[in-house]
Amino acid sequence: MIDLGTTLAERPIILDGGLGTLLESRGNDVSSSLWSARVLRDDPDEVRAAHAEFVTAGADLLITASYQVGFGAEIPDAEVETLLRRSVTLAREAGDAVVAASVGPLGALRADGSEYTGDDGLTVSELRDAHRRRLHVLADAGADLLAVETVPSLRELEALALELADLRVPAIVSLSADSTSLRTPGALSRAFEIAASV
Repeated sequence: MIDLGTTLAERPIILDGGLGTLLESRGNDVSSSLWSARVLRDDPDEVRAAHAEFVTAGADLLITASYQVGFGAEIPDAEVETLLRRSVTLAREAGDAVVAASVGPLGALRADGSEYTGDDGLTVSELRDAHRRRLHVLADAGADLLAVETVPSLRELEALALELADLRVPAIVSLSADSTSLRTPGALSRAFEIAASV
C-alpha cells in the first residue's frame, strides 16, 4: 500500500471511480434510497469485486460503500455497525490500496433532499450527535482514513470537523458545490477554513 504523504509529493493519487455507477454497470440495482448500501447489505461479494476492479484499473485509494449507512435511518440500527465494518473489510480485501471509509451527510441517510440543501433543521450540537457513533465505528473498523463526502452546509461541516478533531483520525472532506446553503457570499471560504482544520 502506498504512503499518501510521500506519494502526493511525487505524483497525483488515483482515486476509485463512482462505486454506485460501477455496481450498476455490473448489473446491480442501486435505485433504492440506499443506493450502493443495498448491495453492501445484500451482495457483499459484488462490492468486493467492484473495489477489485478499481484496483486493477490503477486506483490507489478506495472509498467504501458506507456513504448511505448510518444509525437512525432506513437500515435497522442492529445492522448498521456490521455494515459499516463490512464496508471497510470488503475494500481492504479487494487489493493493495488505501481505504477511505465513506461518511455521507445526514441528508443522505434521510433521503429527503436535505443532502443537497443542508436544510436539516438541526443545530451543530445535534448534528455532532447524529454523526458521532458512525464516525467512531468507521474509525475503529480499520480504514486508513475517513472520506467525509458532499457536506451541504457550514453547520454540518462544523459538526463533523469537531467530531473528527476528537477522533484524531486522518480525513478528507468534500463539499456539495450545488448546495443552496453554500452559495451565500463567503460561505465557501468559510467552509474551506473549517475543512482545513480537520
